[in-house]
Amino acid sequence: MSPGSAPARWATTPSELSSLEDLRGRRERLLADRTLTGAAFCRAHTDLVESWLVDLLGDEDGVALVAVGGLGRRELCPYSDVDLVLLHGGRKDVGAVAERLWYPIWDTGLSLDHSVRTPKEALAVAADDLKAALGLLDGRVIAGDSGLGQGLLEQALAQWRRRAKRTLPRLLEAVEERQQKAGEVAFLLEPDLKEGRGGLRDLHARRAAALAAPVVDADDSVLATPRDVLLAARVELHRRAGRAADRLLLQEQDSVASALRYGDGDADALMQAVSSAARTIAFVGDDAWRRVRSWLHGPGGRRAGGDHHLGVGLARRDGEVVLTGEATPATDRSLILRAAAVAATTGAPLSGPTLDRLAATATPPGDPWPDEARHALVALLGSGPSLLPVVESLDQYGLLVRVLPEWTAVRSRPQRNAYHRFTVDRHLCEAAVEASALTRQVSRPDLLLVGAFLHDLGKGYPGDHTVAGVALIANIGARMGFDEADVAVLVNLVRHHLLLPDTATRRDLSDAATIAAVAEAVGDVTTLELLAALTEADSKATGSTAWGPWKAELIHELVVRTSDALADDGQVVPDSAAAMAEARAPALARARASLAAGASVHVEATWPELVVAARDRAGLFSDVAGTLALHALSVLAADVWTSDDGVAVEWFRTEAAFGAEPDRAALEVDLSAAVDGRLPIEARLAERVRTYASRRAAVARRAAPRVLIDNDASARATLIEVRAPDGIAVLYRITRSLAALGLDVRHAKVATLGAEVVDTFYVVDTGGTKVGTGRRQEIQRAVLTALARS
Repeated sequence: MSPGSAPARWATTPSELSSLEDLRGRRERLLADRTLTGAAFCRAHTDLVESWLVDLLGDEDGVALVAVGGLGRRELCPYSDVDLVLLHGGRKDVGAVAERLWYPIWDTGLSLDHSVRTPKEALAVAADDLKAALGLLDGRVIAGDSGLGQGLLEQALAQWRRRAKRTLPRLLEAVEERQQKAGEVAFLLEPDLKEGRGGLRDLHARRAAALAAPVVDADDSVLATPRDVLLAARVELHRRAGRAADRLLLQEQDSVASALRYGDGDADALMQAVSSAARTIAFVGDDAWRRVRSWLHGPGGRRAGGDHHLGVGLARRDGEVVLTGEATPATDRSLILRAAAVAATTGAPLSGPTLDRLAATATPPGDPWPDEARHALVALLGSGPSLLPVVESLDQYGLLVRVLPEWTAVRSRPQRNAYHRFTVDRHLCEAAVEASALTRQVSRPDLLLVGAFLHDLGKGYPGDHTVAGVALIANIGARMGFDEADVAVLVNLVRHHLLLPDTATRRDLSDAATIAAVAEAVGDVTTLELLAALTEADSKATGSTAWGPWKAELIHELVVRTSDALADDGQVVPDSAAAMAEARAPALARARASLAAGASVHVEATWPELVVAARDRAGLFSDVAGTLALHALSVLAADVWTSDDGVAVEWFRTEAAFGAEPDRAALEVDLSAAVDGRLPIEARLAERVRTYASRRAAVARRAAPRVLIDNDASARATLIEVRAPDGIAVLYRITRSLAALGLDVRHAKVATLGAEVVDTFYVVDTGGTKVGTGRRQEIQRAVLTALARS
């Protein structure tokens, strides 16, 4: 017997089903037969009802009984509607025929959805009613005049294809509205198996799209197993509930798992199978609808102009991220994550062939990761909601576990409590999405994003999830290439990710002992601000009841009190200019010699590092940063300081935006011109921004830039910290705005952390003193305006 077929004992003839009692008895025995599950049950149930309907209609001329919906697809679940169209060619007594059909069906207790129409009427309704049109696509003639019925079905299909350009947008809109309302089958703890994203309805919608749009692959064999998993769960849910039920509630999962023989009633195994099936359905469906959109828009709706370079080995082509000829997946340990980061930050999906090639040949990041891989991961995690489809693409092709093997333990893992709404893996992704909106609130957005992404990874391992998570993050953080101090912060984030909410909601915040205990556990202000942001991201990703004004206010109060306690212990931001100058003493000595010999600028390049030195003047740092931007060099990190004798030494760690190192001779010529004030930086940058920006898809950022000003952090200068999204010439824009205000940068620490920049500048005014507090708003306004132009 083939999979999904009915056993011989359920093959019936019309004479065997001559009475309602006989049908009811056979249905009861069918429902009680626990050897029949999933598609096999549906086929048996379909055959049973269909045979009875054939007998019920009898020999009638000029009418046809057409099964649509689940009956038409031979997927009749225990309490599914029986969807029927009584088709006639104009018989005057068709009403009497209909009554002879409908009333006995109602008497059986079956739920009936029915209509009586001529072919012309049926086609007219299908032209305006999407549900009716979809029903006819699944139609089968089960009794009566097969020529009449088959003719309608053929005309309905032809009409569907002919009207595709008008109908498919309506179908897509209906699919998106349904998915939004029902949520994700794969990641919700109580999924709607029929209506949810990745559910059975999505299979039917994709099939309808394939019948109309030639760009959608009609071969859906890859979806056969996922369909059977969901159909089996739905059949058992109907049996258990005794009605048409589609949401798999927590209290039903054990019994459904037992009926389907998932271990000893292992609900976790059932839900992981459901999640995995739904993920495949949703992923294949997303690809289909992406193709439909492109097909509907036509050539004019697609980007043209050939490949648009997006980094070494990567380009955007026809709206997708692809690998170029220079890509070397077998040796480039950062390629998987760089491709993912580009896809998320530009909003262009990874193409199918690209995913195939990465899955077949791409090497993992290794141990330790190269800096480019860590940088790309942070950019990916900081991309906001765009993260979710990209991570799902990596997951479907086995690339996520190749990058992070520990992810296997949490993939599709349910959290069987009403507090959480998502599986563990989706919760971690949602936490990263929520954290991406909070990156401007912390000085280390990279640690926040990685901490949010991995804080519950221990839930896939035995024992207390926090204890397991601490051990995991210590190994993973080091493997990712974070230094020892950063790994220690990540460990503390995982160890204490429940500290603030537990303390705020269960302890007396006016008690000094409470605050002292939190301060001791946290250790420093940087970790405290990271924990506060992680707590908010974690709570929002958990569920609607996990974060609200009351909890937010308690957390805020606890953080403020703890921050005050840590400050009272004498924690201050160090003035590190002298220490930096000492560390760079050899470079300073070489620069002095070069400048003394008559050079206007001294340049040392050991890519990706670059040292530029010149006699200090107002705006020097800005001009150097602008020149690097002109040569397509992104600044990932920088240390800038001025020696006592007025020599400014600027150290940069750069990344070539288009993969190739710049022409050193041309760069030195431009640097010399910039130092002498002869380079039209602004005009040339404006042209580059116009050219480059047109090649990128805009991705909305959810958090606004922040400019923090502190006069107490240093004894000699005012500290200005800028937290903002990375972009073209951002460092130049910031420092130029400071120079325009007459502020001299005496020391700077610049860091690009994923898609975020956290730049710190120690500045003095024209008199060499700290900036007056009255100028704070002026400085903030100037910097924010400059960032808006980036």
